[in-house]
Amino acid sequence: MPKHLLRPQGEFPPAGLGRRFAAIFYDALLCVALLMVTTFLYKLIWMAFVGEAKLRQLSEAGALDGDPLLSTILLFALFAFFAKFWTHAGQTLGMQVWGIRVQNPDGTGISLWQALLRFVVAIASWLCVGLGFFWSVFDKQKRSWHDMYSDTQLVRIPKQKK
Repeated sequence: MPKHLLRPQGEFPPAGLGRRFAAIFYDALLCVALLMVTTFLYKLIWMAFVGEAKLRQLSEAGALDGDPLLSTILLFALFAFFAKFWTHAGQTLGMQVWGIRVQNPDGTGISLWQALLRFVVAIASWLCVGLGFFWSVFDKQKRSWHDMYSDTQLVRIPKQKK
């Protein structure tokens, strides 16, 4: 698949840790909403198959706690959220607010494979108590683990004039 150029084009400075965390906070709010809606729809579908009484009985018995199918669906929903934004315009909604963008070193949009690598390694970074994110403080190019592993960069872009 051919790479697509992102707008605006140019040489931009790397995004700092503060902006990263600010965008993460915004996106976390959106992700919580996405997970709530996805869980609600999942429960509605379950209720359509087994009925409300049976679903309530299963829920009260704890049979639905740690549901691996729901966990898998939620993980895919989160990946779909990030992959769509990252591969289309290089920015999630939180990244748009804070003026940062993920891109290839040549200024083109990232691929779905790169988005998957970023997503998986970012989860690993969080599991290491955020060490993968704090790595950007020590890296000369301000890259986090998921930037390095997916061969992408997070840059600050100028505000668009309307």
